[in-house]
Formats: sequence, structure tokens, C-alpha cells
Amino acid sequence: MPELPEVETVRRGLLPAMEGQRIAQAELRREGLRWPFPPDMAARLSGARVLHLRRRSKYILADLDTGESLIIHLGMSGRMVISGLEAAHVPGQFHFDHPAIEKHDHVLFHMENGARVTFNDPRRFGAMDMGATATLEAHPLLASIGPEPLGNGFQADYLASRLHGRKTPIKAALLDQRIVAGLGNIYVCEALFRARISPLRAAGRIGAGRIQLLTDTIRTTLMDAIKAGGSSLRDYRQANGELGYFQHSFQVYGREGAACVTDGCPQTVRRAVQSGRSSFYCPTCQR
Repeated sequence: MPELPEVETVRRGLLPAMEGQRIAQAELRREGLRWPFPPDMAARLSGARVLHLRRRSKYILADLDTGESLIIHLGMSGRMVISGLEAAHVPGQFHFDHPAIEKHDHVLFHMENGARVTFNDPRRFGAMDMGATATLEAHPLLASIGPEPLGNGFQADYLASRLHGRKTPIKAALLDQRIVAGLGNIYVCEALFRARISPLRAAGRIGAGRIQLLTDTIRTTLMDAIKAGGSSLRDYRQANGELGYFQHSFQVYGREGAACVTDGCPQTVRRAVQSGRSSFYCPTCQR
């Protein structure tokens, strides 16, 4: 499932096509995805201008001039695909050729500038909902989410307070969206390796200095991944159709049995199953 870097990369890719632009027509080609669309969603979106396109955790949020916001979750296989964007910037042109609509193109945003943004989702695990912008943080999908790991609210003292006394493994704690937003299996594995912390270690048994290092490595890992356009494993693509390439920089994730990348370390990467998910780590470098 796309994690924070993939969602942020998609958001940035959508900016030229959507932010500041009016949705001429929202076209829904089914009644819902993971759950039904909100009532009159197409009518509520059609004619609205996208004032801001932002991200909260793994959700893309489109704030509209109607006072409502559209909430988008990509799910396991959802993709936002832009067509006609280059032609949309040619003065005087209003009709553009777009690819034929495909079977799994479930939601289409026909933008007033001629661009088209298509939500394609073969597995239909994605989701869309709407809510009042002013109270969006209280929406059931967003209300219990912790601070953004790239924001000012995510500091070492905050993380230390949330981990204090916890016997759960640090890997599970970092995947808890109530503690920190947007982290998933890939980037937790990578950040823990960079911080030299075992995913098996109890969260409450990590010293202050190592928690500071961990918060720093979480940030740098995410920023490196965003710079690389995210990680393309299976279905993920950027909004322009290109693949992300951070997967070529994985140090432990998916590398079970491969040599540890640390100079002089004779160990190989191991895999452990935690809460049904694979954790990849070096038992020598990570303690």
C-alpha cells in the first residue's frame, strides 16, 4: 500500500492540473470504491475550484471554494493519472485528446483548463469522502491520526513520551498511525536500520539519544524517498505515469538473505514476521 512518500509524490504531481483550477465536471463511473461515495458527490464537486491540494498522513485532501474538502485514499492499487496537462497550458485551446476510458477508471475529474485527472483502481480498495474544510481534522478518517513526521509536531521529546513504558516492539509502535502519521512497513524498516535499532526491541526500552537519532532518520528516510518519487512495488506510479525508484536504495527491505550493506559487517539481512508483516533487519547492526 502506498506510504507517505508515494502519496506526497502523487500530491505534488497533481498540483499543476488541480490546484487553483476549477472542476468543470466530476464523473463517477460507479457508486463507490471501498465504501459508497458520499451523497451527490459529483454535483458537489462539479463547478468547484480547488483552492489547496494538501496531504494528511496517507490521504490527499482537496480544499474547495465551496467550503468542503475532498478526501482521497489510494488504497492498494489506486492511481491518479493526468492527461492533457501540456495542452491545457496552450492559450486558446479548450479541447484535447485523452486516452480512452478504461475498465478500472472509476472517477474522472474534467478540469476547466482541459486537463483530465482519472482515479484508476483495479482492486477498489481506494476511497473518497467529503467533509467541511473547517472541521476536517475531526472527520472520522482523520481524527485519531498523530503528528506528521515531517512537521514540527514530531520531535524526539514527543516520541519519547509516546513510547515510554510500552512493551510493544518499536516496529509496531511506529506503524501505529495514532503515534505518527503516514509511516508504513517499508520506511519503518529502512529508518530503523539507519538508526541501528532492532525492530524487535521493546519501544519503551530505547534511550533518549537513540530516540533523537530515530526521529532524525525517519525524516531523512522519508525525504530521500520523496526525492526519488517513492518506491514502485507492484502497482504504484506517479501522477505522470512514471515509476518511483527509491526501491533501488533499499538497505534492508525485501533483501532477506542478502549481505548487509554496512562496511565490514559479515551478517546477512533477516526477516521476521511481526503482526502479520515482514520486518527486515540486520541482527548485528541493529540492537
